[in-house]
Amino acid sequence: MSKRAKWSVFAVILIVVAAVVVTGALKRSKAGVEVRIEPVKRADLVASVTASGQVSPHTKVNVSSDVSGKITKLAVKEGDMVKQGQFLLQIDPSNAEATVKQWEANVAAAKAQQEQAKANLMQAQQAYSRALELQKANKQFVSAESMDQLRTTADVNQALLEAAGHQVDQAIASLDNAKSSLAKTTIYAPMSGRVTRLNVEQGETAIQGTLNKDAATLLTISDMSQLETKVKVDETDVSRIQVGDSAVVQIDAFPDTTFLGRVTEIANSSVSGASTTASASTSDQAVDYEVTIRLLNVPQDTRPDFSATAKVITATRKNVLAIPIIALTVRENQALDNADTAVGLGRPKPKVDVGKKDVEGVFVVGADNKVTFRPVKVGIAGEKDFEVLDGLKEGERIVAGTYQAIRDLKDGMVVRETKVETKKPQEGAK
Repeated sequence: MSKRAKWSVFAVILIVVAAVVVTGALKRSKAGVEVRIEPVKRADLVASVTASGQVSPHTKVNVSSDVSGKITKLAVKEGDMVKQGQFLLQIDPSNAEATVKQWEANVAAAKAQQEQAKANLMQAQQAYSRALELQKANKQFVSAESMDQLRTTADVNQALLEAAGHQVDQAIASLDNAKSSLAKTTIYAPMSGRVTRLNVEQGETAIQGTLNKDAATLLTISDMSQLETKVKVDETDVSRIQVGDSAVVQIDAFPDTTFLGRVTEIANSSVSGASTTASASTSDQAVDYEVTIRLLNVPQDTRPDFSATAKVITATRKNVLAIPIIALTVRENQALDNADTAVGLGRPKPKVDVGKKDVEGVFVVGADNKVTFRPVKVGIAGEKDFEVLDGLKEGERIVAGTYQAIRDLKDGMVVRETKVETKKPQEGAK
């Protein structure tokens, strides 16, 4: 090959290499991490806590029996409306009636014994009085021993009369108790409301409520005019809820309607605390607290135990700077690592907003599309955005996604905005 040919090949190779280098440089200049970029803007934010529970009446009474026996008459069925004092059911009164008659007879016998003791006392007192008159007339008519005997007889009869009186009182008290037991065989409504649960049928045997509370419950009457839902809130959220906070409640039975509510009570002890043992300290068991929300505008056909989801409004902000929740990330604060060294060299210790090495912030996009991590102080969290308290100005561009891209970003990296393609409607589509 001639020299001219060799130089021609060499020149071509140089041109190709230069083209590759230039093309690569152009691609690198245009390349960058694909991200979603949004400006810092103002918005209205609502912070809330969402929890689920069940609808229950504010006031309800579990009706149980104080006596045992077979139910001979049942006058209501589940779903009936009842008024206070209305007859509900009858428990077989035959044993109670027999007991009442027995104690009525005992009272009569005790009163008869009392009358007999009273007559004996009068007789003994009269005999002692006559002997005393004779002794005054002539001491020889009645001996001192006879006088002592008559006086003792009178005292004994006085004690017997008092005992007979106590026996009458005891018999009367037992009779009253028997009558009370008889009255308890007839059960009336303790309050007005709806029979929301009926656990017995006519012919079944009612047992005393002191023996087994759950098994002894005959029926439940609920005041359906005031309903509430008890929701379980995680320990990380319950501190943000206050009594009086408003809430929006969604009941599964009414999917197209929302109801207003208000927090009326926050439990001081956790729901799982009563059953938690020492082993719970070594487990990751979630701790929930029960929050009661009074419902304000529920329909009449609402029933107990309906599933409900409540969103408790804990804070609101109007026209504040906001950033997407996904934009906030955490980076290690390198200044903390050199803080002690800086102080040793006489330089002031850097001021950090948080007392740990991780600092919350966002990546701000500069005019050259390079990003810079900037610490940001945030306030409440809405459904999609954080309130910005310090660190950003309105209109600044920040990286708002994706999560993977934000996680891998570093200071000085070049980014490019994701282009959102809009699909053209197909022909014939309405």
